[in-house]
Order: sequence, then C-alpha cells, then structure tokens
Amino acid sequence: MNRLAAIGIFGGTFDPIHHGHLRLAQEALEQCRLSEVRFIPSGTPPHRTTPLASPEHRVQMVRLAVQNQPGFTLDEREAGRTDPCYSFDTFSSLRAELGEHQPLCLLLGSDAFLKLNTWHRWKKLFELTHILVMQRPGRPVGNAITQADEALRQEYQSRLAPTLQLLHESPSGLVVVLDMPQLEISATDIRNRAAQNKNLRYLLPEAVAQYIKFNQLYKTC
Repeated sequence: MNRLAAIGIFGGTFDPIHHGHLRLAQEALEQCRLSEVRFIPSGTPPHRTTPLASPEHRVQMVRLAVQNQPGFTLDEREAGRTDPCYSFDTFSSLRAELGEHQPLCLLLGSDAFLKLNTWHRWKKLFELTHILVMQRPGRPVGNAITQADEALRQEYQSRLAPTLQLLHESPSGLVVVLDMPQLEISATDIRNRAAQNKNLRYLLPEAVAQYIKFNQLYKTC
C-alpha cells in the first residue's frame, strides 16, 4: 500500500495572487493532510486571455506570497514557456520527476472542473493525478454535475472517493470534493484598484501589494 503523503498542485495565472488563492490552498492542505501545496504560475494559459503581468512578475509575486508559509512552495516549471501550458504536459513532467508512486492532487475550482471535458487530453489527467474539486458555499458540485457533459459526469461518478485517506494510498485517479469558505476576492478587482491607486490592504499579502506598487503593475487596466 502506498504510504507517501499526497502533494497538492495549484496552477493559475496568479495575476496577481491574493488571499482567496492562499486560503483555498490552506484549506486543501489541512483537510486532505497534504505534505505540501505547490503553486505553479502559468506561462501561456490555453483557456484564458494572456495575463497582464509578465511571467517573471507573477512568479515573483507568488514567491513573496508563499515565503515563510509552512507547506507552500513555488514551482516555476511553466513560467518560461511560450507555447500553451496544458495541464497534461505539466503533470507528465511532475510525474517523471516525482515517480509513479507519488500521490498528486490537482486543486481545481468547481467551475473549472465542470468544464474539464474541454481540456487537452483531459481523461488522461486521471492517470497522472487525483483532482480536488473546491466547491463554493451553496453551489454543490453534485447538483451541477447533472448538467455537465455526459463523459465528465461518468468520470465524476465512477471516481468519487468515499474517504480522503484514499488520496494517499494511490497515486492518481480519484475525485474528492472539498467545501471551501466564501472569500469573494477577485484578481480583476485588485488590478482595477491598482490602476486607480487604491489601497490593496487585506486583499493580498502586504509584500505582494508593495511589489505591485513598486513595479507600477496594472497601471493600464
């Protein structure tokens, strides 16, 4: 039986990273007893518009946000890429690095999970990682999945794990739904506030706010 503690993988544009991201990661870390959560700032996201801040700035903001935070680490493997950064490729790289027995868990918001069937080689992802679906209060995934793509619905129903412990006993293939606190913090709102020289306190770590101010990020939003 596999005894390696699972590693959480949290990808995103992080444009910028804020307290909403960090709280979700902390909840996943604690609820699932993960050994760590790795933050992977995307280089060229295939499903979203190009981030306003450069990969270098976004990596540095994540670095500032996770420094001295137990259980949080920065992974820069996507930052230098100019081709589309597909999750399948990222997890293939992680799997090659960490070995076939290491449990991995992709942290995914419920809205993104319900569109998983549109991702590149999405079914193959289950061969590389578990998926932790982070659902919002009052929006249970179990209800929304009934309206989702049939193939995704079948994968969800067949892979839903009865206990969190199973995440640590196999390297991949399960779906777990986690309840998350409601923190309505928006990166778009933060960028707009930065453009208007408004105070960003309590929306994101102070070191990140100072970095945004010093580097004059988001002034053209």
